[in-house]
Amino acid sequence: MDHRIRSPRDGRAVHGRGAVHMGRAGTRRSRKNRPFWVELPLLIGVALVLALLIKTFLVQAFSIPSDSMQNTLQRGDRVLVDKLTPWFGSEPERGEVIVFHDPSDWLANVPVDPPNTVQKVLSFVGVMPSAEEKDLIKRVIGIGGDTVECEGDGPVKVNGTALDEPYVFPGNTPCSDDENGGRFKVTVPDGKIWVMGDHRQASADSRYHQDDPNRGMVPVDEVVGRAVVVAWPIGRWATLPVPETFKNVPNKP
Repeated sequence: MDHRIRSPRDGRAVHGRGAVHMGRAGTRRSRKNRPFWVELPLLIGVALVLALLIKTFLVQAFSIPSDSMQNTLQRGDRVLVDKLTPWFGSEPERGEVIVFHDPSDWLANVPVDPPNTVQKVLSFVGVMPSAEEKDLIKRVIGIGGDTVECEGDGPVKVNGTALDEPYVFPGNTPCSDDENGGRFKVTVPDGKIWVMGDHRQASADSRYHQDDPNRGMVPVDEVVGRAVVVAWPIGRWATLPVPETFKNVPNKP
């Protein structure tokens, strides 16, 4: 039979090719008539695989769990985080809002409720972060080589240049009025960053972890990505650009 289908000289071969053509048409008809519920699991599987790839390599949604970034971010906001750029070796820049893994048990005393089934599914597809992943969100103030300092009420200075920070929570001072958060001068090592929350008096950031193994710094390798947009709720949709003040900061020689 195989020989007949391939031979152009055999009249029966023409009939054989016709039989093959009819078979394909029948296959197309059978696929068209296939019930939707039969194809639904396949469609769901493809969607989950695509969502997993997007979450792993491109962008992921994160929920804001605290008030430490007010008023830039509110508790319950959903931000989209660019995870692609770090894959190409790009490091965080001053002024960016970033998500990073807990570098030295900053969240050790923060209780975490176990996720339910729906939350597990949503975290798998990237709509919600995983409860097992201890991530934080702060603003980058200093990068490798920078000297960051603050005295009393501020302002914060980077490489000797005072920052103008209108994004700081109203009523807060740029630093803090306590001994740890209000007085510091650090030089950021290469490969690390210094981060602070916009709600300075409600943010346990780099200032308050200077006794840990990283001396309050966040290793660049722990950075998940840059938060680029507030995606939810719709009424709070906004991009998260780098404030102009950071463009005036000189690099260390």
